[in-house]
Amino acid sequence: MPTHLPPRSIALVLGTRPELVKLTELIRLLGPAAHVVHTGQHYDEELSGRFLTDLGIPEPTYLTGIGGHPRAVQISAALAQLDALFLAEPPLAVVVQGDTNAALAGALAANARSVPLVHVEAGLRSHDRNMPEEHNRVLIDRLADVLCAATPENRDNLLAEGVAPELVEITGNTVVEAVHSQLPDADERSAHLDELGLTPDGYVLATVHRPENTDDPAALRAILTELAALAADVPVVLPLHPRTRACVEAAGLAALLAPLRVTRPLGYRDFLALARHAALLVSDSGGVQEEVTVLGRPLVVVRNSTERPEAMADFATLVAPGPALGRAARDGLALGTAGRARLAALPSPFGDGLASRRIVGLLSELAVMPYGAAA
Repeated sequence: MPTHLPPRSIALVLGTRPELVKLTELIRLLGPAAHVVHTGQHYDEELSGRFLTDLGIPEPTYLTGIGGHPRAVQISAALAQLDALFLAEPPLAVVVQGDTNAALAGALAANARSVPLVHVEAGLRSHDRNMPEEHNRVLIDRLADVLCAATPENRDNLLAEGVAPELVEITGNTVVEAVHSQLPDADERSAHLDELGLTPDGYVLATVHRPENTDDPAALRAILTELAALAADVPVVLPLHPRTRACVEAAGLAALLAPLRVTRPLGYRDFLALARHAALLVSDSGGVQEEVTVLGRPLVVVRNSTERPEAMADFATLVAPGPALGRAARDGLALGTAGRARLAALPSPFGDGLASRRIVGLLSELAVMPYGAAA
């Protein structure tokens, strides 16, 4: 899908693993027109450096001094550097994805320099004001000139808030093509499971990284306690985020990791290989809620709220940390082969895998418009 956009004319501002994953196909389709700007919000080499290599993303322009700082510092530091970058090298459009601090900084910088802003994954709402991401995504949606809603429900959220209908396009979610393109083939998946001593449909895959779970010692203890109890019956694999490991150690909970198969953070392909054959996933990740709908796997979401209710209809169950997690996990495991086959046959509510192509088309149209014409 060739574009006629000038080289480095579309700035894609990102800073976390999910953004890297979800924008990879869009970056590939844009080709030389893509100018990737990495804020370094995820500053650990395990979390971003390897991902750039694994996903084949071209070398970004890196911002400095952002990772590891509080939210306000991250946003302000990224905004100052992005403003200088957009002054020196004005893009035809800026693309941000999701609800991260990097995305909000990119949106504010685009607005400050009167550059058209495209928000990929617009319209998600948890209606939970305790989530910093909820504030980020609402602000970005108010600044955006083109709002790429993944689902009709996302579009409805935007229209209910007074966003002009002509600014909203239902594109699907780019996660669908990310999963399809990055999922290893059957032989590679089998080799990865063999390496870890796992059998298909014979283990649980868990991830824990959200501050509401990691920064609250009681919540973290409750989650790890339930996972450890589950591990008495079935192997539980836990790729451990470095921040989560630090929180576990600070709270004196390291003994609860002993029954689990703890690994270092996984590359995206390795994670998908494990997710594809897990009997059940347990996670607080937003992206995993989407990925299981493509992979056809059951999921227990350990959070107080979710901005992805579409996944809850068939694939996922929302629980708070505590005994409800253990009960929901055992219910998920009880689905068995027939239950997982039913899920695998369902279409993902997040689209048909053509979202990135639709977004490239929107960018091509937007780049030739005078700024403000879309509004």
